[in-house]
Amino acid sequence: MTAEFDQLVAEFEQFQAQIQNMDDRFEHLAGMQSELATLEVTASTPDHSITVVAGPGGSVRDIRITEDAFRLGPEQLSSELMATLREAVADAARQQAGIVEEFAGGPVLDQVLETQSELTGVPVAELREKVHRPGDSYLRDFSEEED
Repeated sequence: MTAEFDQLVAEFEQFQAQIQNMDDRFEHLAGMQSELATLEVTASTPDHSITVVAGPGGSVRDIRITEDAFRLGPEQLSSELMATLREAVADAARQQAGIVEEFAGGPVLDQVLETQSELTGVPVAELREKVHRPGDSYLRDFSEEED
């Protein structure tokens, strides 16, 4: 009877470990969803007359146009707006891929960067430099600094 009881206890402990593992996974996914929900990227024209705020999934959260932008004329205004919109959405896609890769693993970011590179002609290395993690902004390399 003791062997059977020990086996039942072992199976129950294994079952509890599996439940804990699933809880950890769901908590991990909740963290990813939280970061994605707050993802926001801003792109502006060099003179800041047009600003676009983009979020995950290609969503556009805001477009701001100053009076200076209206001096451009309809065609140039349209062109500048579309370029700024594309920049914001592409940057948001890179940031989103970085978050998903951080939580889920896999080459998600590399795939996004390669696709964007093919479409825009911008080298992958240059696009990779634009990927930033706001939560890591407190990290700094002190090795090169003087005491």
